[in-house]
Parts: sequence; structure tokens; C-alpha cells
Amino acid sequence: MALHNIRRSSRWVGMASLPLVLLLGSSPAVAASALPAGDAEPGCVESTDDHPTAKARPGTPHGVEPNELTATEAAERDRLVDAAYAQRVGVAPLGLPGKVPITIDVVFHVISKDRTRAGGSIPQALIDTQIKVLNDSFGGRTGGAWTPFEFRLKKVNRVVKPAWYPIVVDSPAEAQMKQALRVGGKKTLNLYTGLLDQDLLGWATFPERRFDRQDGVVVLSESLPGGTATPYNAGDTATHEIGHWLNLYHTFQEGCAGRGDQVFDTPAEAVPGFGCPVGRDSCPTRPGSDPIHNFMDYSVDACMSQFTYGQAFRMLKAWKALRES
Repeated sequence: MALHNIRRSSRWVGMASLPLVLLLGSSPAVAASALPAGDAEPGCVESTDDHPTAKARPGTPHGVEPNELTATEAAERDRLVDAAYAQRVGVAPLGLPGKVPITIDVVFHVISKDRTRAGGSIPQALIDTQIKVLNDSFGGRTGGAWTPFEFRLKKVNRVVKPAWYPIVVDSPAEAQMKQALRVGGKKTLNLYTGLLDQDLLGWATFPERRFDRQDGVVVLSESLPGGTATPYNAGDTATHEIGHWLNLYHTFQEGCAGRGDQVFDTPAEAVPGFGCPVGRDSCPTRPGSDPIHNFMDYSVDACMSQFTYGQAFRMLKAWKALRES
């Protein structure tokens, strides 16, 4: 599966057994994300191995993800992102910029096998509504913490190419598609939509020190708001994957042990939250109930509503260290 040297994470539509690849797990209440640059916080920087993870409909085989990130690899990535941050920003404490937005240009690449909706050619209305969902979610207007990120639609690129459809994770066709279509530098979000292979909802690359044309987010076209992928059709697949693109990990990473998702205010979670298991506490010896409403869990869209302040700090740090330059 190692077709290109970039870290990935993906969302499936729910599954019976848990796939582990790229820092899956939960976050303990360890203060790691809203800290000065010298403190350990992971980042996704230059690497020579992929770690795709995925989320799929219940019962779907999860052979897409071949690897699991070890504690040693995670610690090395902590050091790398800290070094990149210190080099670019210095050692001053990181703080949210007082409601000053960071605008991210978004280029939608609508990949289809023909010009029909059934063939992947989604209408403009779904794209416009998706941008609104992103701005509401990252802006704290759905109940979570405010983050500095705002999203501005820059371009919609419609491509009819049966050879790229459906989009298959880590395939030569995906690499070719991104190589041919990607627009802008590390600060530009390239979002690819279409039918995805193996019941996937989406996947994303993590930020790197160096620009890579494979950088971007892929989502199931009908997961956009108003799409047909019920109950994953309110636009939160894109929110989840863009969280990865901004360096967030799943809330259930490392289960009840370890440092989890490296964010101090997301409670530990043993396994993903499928559906909306309100009140579940899968790590009873750790503080807090499972963060099933967090955008970085695997809950259905209607259950997702929030990022935390720790996640906002983590995304901002990764942006300044690895994307802003």
C-alpha cells in the first residue's frame, strides 16, 4: 500500500471490528496540545511510510489499512512537529488569535464517471452547503470550541474520467488524479469527491514539512449535506477528514492507555463510538465519558457537534509549523 510517502487517515461508515493504522485510539486527559512549542505534541511531517486508517459500514472488511503507528513512531513525530514549530515560530507560548480568522481556500474536484448525479456529478448546492457546514463546525457554532479556521470556496473543478472512478485509496489512479489536478500549495485545501472504494466515507493526508502533490482530502460525494449516504449525509465526513488534514487524530487513539490523541481535553475512549452511544464510558478509570460528540470520533453525523479547545490549539500549532510557510 505504500504508493507515496505521506501520512493518511480515513473514515469508514462503521464496522464490526476495529481497524488500527494511523494513531487510532483515544485521548487521555494529559495536557499536550495547548502547550508551548517545547512540550511534546505530535505532528505529521516527513515520513517514508503511509498509515491509512478507515471507517466503513458495519461488517465491511477493513483490509485497506496495512499498518499501525507504534509509540516510538508517534514520539518521533512529536519531536519533528515541535522542531518545525520552533524553527518557524520560536518558543513563545501558543495562543488562539483572539477571533482573528485564518482563511483556507478550498478547491473542490468533483470526480465522476459521467455527467449524472448517480455517476458522481453532485450539484453545486451540495458544495455550497458543505462550505457552510465547515464554517459552522470550525467556528464553534454547533456547540464546540471556536477554532480560527474559515473556509472559502475558491474553485469547483468537474472532471469526468471513468478511469479514476470509483476513487480507490492508495491506488495508482488516485496518485495520478492528484498529481494531475492538485491546485495551490500547502495552505490550499484540495477536496476530491466521488464514489469511494470499499464502502469508505473518506480519507485525508496529514500535514508535512515539505509540499506533496498527494496532499488533500477525499470524501464520498453523497456524504455532503443533502446527499444520500444516510446517516452520514450532513457534511461531517469532510469536517472529520479536514480535522486530520489539520493534524488531529481520532479520539479513541490508543484506547484507555498511553497518550491517546495527544489532546488534553478529550476524554479517553477505548473504542470508536458508532451510532450515538450517549453516556458511554469505555474507560471508567479515566476522567470523563466518551467524547462521542467530537468530530474526531466515528459517530453518525447527527451525533457530531464539537471540537475542543485543545484540538483548536493542536490544529493551530500544526498550521503554523507545517502549512503556513
